[in-house]
Amino acid sequence: MGEPEVITLQEGTIPDIRKSGNYALIAITKHGVELARRLQRSFDHADVYYMSKFARGDESGRNIQLFEGSVRLLFPALFPAYDGIICIISLGAVVRMIAPLLKDKKTDPGIVVIDDKGEHVISVLSGHLGGANELAREVAAVLGAVPVITTASDVQKTIAVDLFGRRYGWTWESADKLTPVSASVVNEERIAIIQESGEPDWWTYPSPLPHNIRVYKDIPTALGDEPQAALVVTHRILTPEEEPILKNGVLYRPKVIALGIGCNRGTSSEEIAAVIRETLEELQFSIRSVKAVCTIDLKKDEEGLLAVCEENGWPLVCYTPGELNEIPIEEPSETVYKYTGAYGVSEPAAKRFTGAKRLALVKKKSGNVTISVGIMDFEKGSGSL
Repeated sequence: MGEPEVITLQEGTIPDIRKSGNYALIAITKHGVELARRLQRSFDHADVYYMSKFARGDESGRNIQLFEGSVRLLFPALFPAYDGIICIISLGAVVRMIAPLLKDKKTDPGIVVIDDKGEHVISVLSGHLGGANELAREVAAVLGAVPVITTASDVQKTIAVDLFGRRYGWTWESADKLTPVSASVVNEERIAIIQESGEPDWWTYPSPLPHNIRVYKDIPTALGDEPQAALVVTHRILTPEEEPILKNGVLYRPKVIALGIGCNRGTSSEEIAAVIRETLEELQFSIRSVKAVCTIDLKKDEEGLLAVCEENGWPLVCYTPGELNEIPIEEPSETVYKYTGAYGVSEPAAKRFTGAKRLALVKKKSGNVTISVGIMDFEKGSGSL
């Protein structure tokens, strides 16, 4: 095993690091090094950094990088590189070192601090979006330590507005109201949750939903109760009459729309994208709620389709003619069967993916493109990729 390279930390320069994992573990004391090496056995996706004077000789083969100089000078390199940084350093020192690097809670990494004896694991920064709360719990479980979580929603076991539906891929339309709505939730004001679509099992605590939070089936009913804040989950574009619910509200877009697409060979991505946009506008559906594009496996290499999916981050789900013919459809076509072996493409593809018996749009022909639109039926366990 060769001698490990030592990073020399100098003022005015950002050091070169060898990133191989998602997390960084930093230690600057003898006991801290012991903890870091112990943690790395459970967090094999973590890179360890500690001072060269504590070298053991096995660092080269263990993703351990040694450094000389002030650890403060290491943070500018680690901050943009890792999802989370675990520091076995005093809390006050970490706060001073990261303060100049802070930008935004949506981009800052999760920061966790462990005391030198490994008794407490503190979530310091980006507890929700950066994952520091969950990381603190995981680290504490490995060490047999106490996780210290101070985020109000976690302590009170209520809804974390900035994480609502995140595990399902829900996105918010705008972040403008995240902070005031979060304050309303933790201050136990009257909260309305209106869910028109999306996964229903978003409440994960064993205790009942807090008394100040009420679930509604539609926006007009919720508006009638005059809530102080709202969380709205829908794939629809809201009408002008419904928009007052967002005065102190966050609009979430669940991934529930499946686009069944059929097209002539060689159809351009521009034409396909235009038909998708126009169709969703006609239906008053949000493009942010599209989950997948579905088609026949004969189109798995269709360049226009692939380009549209890649541009929007949508998976292209392909079915065999036999799989499509298993689905009852309203408009079977002998002509389509003659060329593809399936009695339809867009309609059965959208139905198969969503599990829905009825589509929001059965079929529309526009130029070289045929499109169907379905909304996922979670009662039937739809949407499997």
